[in-house]
Amino acid sequence: MGTDLIPLIVSFVILILLLVGSALISGSEVAFFSLKPVDLEELEKDTSKKAKLTITLLERPKRLLATILIANNFINVSIIVLSSFISTLLFPENSIEDWLKLFIDIVVITFIILLFGEVIPKVYASKNSKSMTLLMGAPLYKIGKFFPINYLVKGLVAGTAVLSNLGKKKSMTVSSDDLEQAIELTKELEGKEDEHKILEGIVKFGQTDVKQIMKARTDVVAFGIHEPYEKIHEHILEHNYSRIPVFEESFDNIKGILYIKDLIPFIDHPPENWHSLLREPYYVPENKKIDDLLKSFQERKIHMAIVVDEYGGTSGIITLEDILEEIVGDISEEYDGEDLNYTQIDEHTYLFEGKMSLMDFYKVIDMDGSLFEESKGESDTLAGFMIEQAGKILVKNEKIVFGNYTLIVEAADKRKLKKIKVIIDDEVA
Repeated sequence: MGTDLIPLIVSFVILILLLVGSALISGSEVAFFSLKPVDLEELEKDTSKKAKLTITLLERPKRLLATILIANNFINVSIIVLSSFISTLLFPENSIEDWLKLFIDIVVITFIILLFGEVIPKVYASKNSKSMTLLMGAPLYKIGKFFPINYLVKGLVAGTAVLSNLGKKKSMTVSSDDLEQAIELTKELEGKEDEHKILEGIVKFGQTDVKQIMKARTDVVAFGIHEPYEKIHEHILEHNYSRIPVFEESFDNIKGILYIKDLIPFIDHPPENWHSLLREPYYVPENKKIDDLLKSFQERKIHMAIVVDEYGGTSGIITLEDILEEIVGDISEEYDGEDLNYTQIDEHTYLFEGKMSLMDFYKVIDMDGSLFEESKGESDTLAGFMIEQAGKILVKNEKIVFGNYTLIVEAADKRKLKKIKVIIDDEVA
């Protein structure tokens, strides 16, 4: 009798181990593919070996999924075969009805696999995805390297790639660099210059960060929340803006956006509490791409966002008009004043405000800006670029030579460069 129990006990132990393996593999499938962006950022910052293996697996999601599916199927098939063997040991031939044995072999085993090998672990993994990936990263990595499974995984990935391409129409992949070259080639052909500028704006649209085209905080017109309405009214008439940020104590603490159209009902009499008219501000990081921001503006039906830096401070604002101008060029309104940011002295000489953005500088000079973009660091203004290149805050009459451009400080103080003369000449020394 003792001898008969040994294979049964060993089989049960192996069955439990296989169920545990099935649960871990099934749970890892959900865990790896339900990681939140925050979890991914934390994993990338984690220097542990487990985190590095997890990131390595996530870099090849198709291979990871193939490894999980193949390993899980091997385990589940092993569970079925072993369960059938245990059933034979427990119920020898003719000991129970055939239908009952068939019911146990199919229904009961299937229920156990589904409950303990699929449902419970996947529910757990969905709530603890990060810890589950760290636990299963190393085992899955080793399983994927195991000789027979490695070849099966490669075959499955290749097969799915072939199947996914079946029926697809062949299409030509054109990069943004190819489009830029094509536009450059057609510049000399007869056509409207404005059309070429619009096409160039479209090509570069997805490559531009918010920080490159935003209005810096020093140039933003904003109200303090404790200012009386009479003073607010004077500012509105003076500046003619349709939306104005409102802050408390400092510009880093924006409390809302005042829409001038919300004041129309109060033309004849001031509102009792103008603060109640403020709308919720929308914040965006400096490195957000303007094509993504345009989608956000469309979805939220808004025209302005507050730009914040990595420390949470307010860098400036960006509007829908700023984004559209990157494609169609400057949009002038009937109340826009004359642009005083620069003066063209002659064909090759300009005088710029130091705070002028590099993007606007490129437009005025009519250049693509690639030379400056490759050499600049964090700077986004002409003054910032000069300071970066010189490695110090320059004083009046100091200059730098950059390619075919000579940049000369015309006015400055101890803190910033106010005016910069730019000379464009191939012969500049």
